[in-house]
This record gives sequence, structure tokens and C-alpha cells, in this order.
Amino acid sequence: MDDLTIRIIETKADMIRDNDAEAALLRKSLSDGPLFVNLMASPGAGKTTLLCRTVRELGPEWHVGIIEADVDSDVDARAVQKAGAAAVQLHTGGSCHMDAGMTRAGLEGLSLSGLDIVFLENIGNLVCPAEFDTGADLKAVMLSLPEGDDKPLKYPLMFQVADCLLVSKLDTAPVFDFDMEKLRANVDALNPGLPLMPLSAVTGEGFEAWLTWLKDRAKQKKDGLLQA
Repeated sequence: MDDLTIRIIETKADMIRDNDAEAALLRKSLSDGPLFVNLMASPGAGKTTLLCRTVRELGPEWHVGIIEADVDSDVDARAVQKAGAAAVQLHTGGSCHMDAGMTRAGLEGLSLSGLDIVFLENIGNLVCPAEFDTGADLKAVMLSLPEGDDKPLKYPLMFQVADCLLVSKLDTAPVFDFDMEKLRANVDALNPGLPLMPLSAVTGEGFEAWLTWLKDRAKQKKDGLLQA
């Protein structure tokens, strides 16, 4: 019995490789379309609240579409639609992340014509979504103050793949022991120079930096100058 050889097949690497290829094709097909941003964060970090305020702050001159990904319900899609965004709800059937195929289905549910920015509100999770390319131009990661400044140490990949880091719920700073300088050091060890934007979707504090970041990159994409 000791001479038996067990064949081991690694499927995850193949799955990610196939998804990366599909994501690259999707990104290419969207090269002349709106800026596409993959928003990732833990459950309860405030993704939907952030998106609702973003839509309202951008105003009617910026047309926004949002793909809401959830295991079930259409609560978030209704919220962002009420704020003024075009919205589609995806039910993932229990999946802990979005991949390129799911994202393509979501995009097909939106009318991209006339949109300036499209957001994918990914599944609430700091692990799986970081591993799967959705075909988005940029990845925005959000960390809320109640979660703590040590999360980059616990979930490094999420912060390594980020193009910007939003630190949400800034209005709760008096309540929680959160060290912004410690967070900056933890992030710089993984992703040096990553734009870090503390903000509150409740009070609007810090929102101007986020809106400027979005507008600049939407214009860069329109001019063919965006470097993802």
C-alpha cells in the first residue's frame, strides 16, 4: 500500500488563469466605453452608502451605472437606483466573489451607451474578490474605521491589488481606536504610494478627493491615457 501513487490535480490555478484570459477580453471590449471600477470591501463597510452619495455628488452631468452583486435580495440595487444610477442586480448563488463571466452578464444587463462611469459593487469579502480579475479598469478597496488599521496585515492581497484605498466612516473616528498613520505604514509595505482617501459618506468629509480621483480617471480613459 505504501507504493501507491496519488495523482494530485490543482484546479484553482487553472480557474484563475482562464478567468484572467476572459477578463482581458472583456476589458479590451470596453476600451471605448465608460470607466469601469471594481469596488471591494467587507460586509458593512459602507459600499452602497458610498455609491449612493457618489452618484448624488457627481450630479446629473455624470451618468453612472452600477452592478450590484449579492447572494440574494435587490436592496442595494434599489438604493443606488433611487440615488440616480442605472442599476442591475446580480444574484451569485452563494459565490463569494465576482469573476469575469459574471461581470459580463451584469454589464449586458446595463445599457452602457451614455454612461461615464460603471461600478461593480463586489461581494462583501476581503479575501476571494482580490483573486479574481473582473475586467474592470481599476480596483477601489474600502476599509471602514470600525474594522481596524491592521487589516492590510491580515488580508494583504486585497491591498496589493488596489488602485486606491477609501477609509470609510470617518465620522466614527472619536469612537474607534484607529491609527491612520499606522494604516499608511501597513499599506505602504504592500503597495507603496497607494492613494489613501479618508472620507465619510454621511457627512461628506473627504469626498472631494474621491470624486476628483474618479473624474480624472474617467477623462483619462476617454482620452486613451488611462494606465490601469
